[in-house]
Amino acid sequence: MPFASIRIITEDVDRLAAFYERVTGLTAERPAPVFAQFAGPGATLAIAAPATVAMLGDALGPAANRSIVVEFEVADVDAEFGRLESSLADVVLPPTTLPWGNRSALFRDPDGNLVNLFSRPA
Repeated sequence: MPFASIRIITEDVDRLAAFYERVTGLTAERPAPVFAQFAGPGATLAIAAPATVAMLGDALGPAANRSIVVEFEVADVDAEFGRLESSLADVVLPPTTLPWGNRSALFRDPDGNLVNLFSRPA
């Protein structure tokens, strides 16, 4: 079973898509105003308005996540964090080497979802 994507539901697709464009350096694919996606090697990150899941009732709600981390593997955590730092409103962990050897920087996107930029030990 191939992994397809993670979808974030948001009240402001444009704002969240612009944020992830800054983080990834990619331009979001926008097939409709209520949907954006970033298809990259390994996974796809989708961003969608509540209208795209209205048939699910209250099963999903925007800006309510506290259980997942959106992770991006990068070559240089410090350089990527430095590039983004001035535009980040909520830094959770500045670049740090974790006990298992990964280097990580964690921050929240505009909806409060946790984002991790990480690199593996050499």
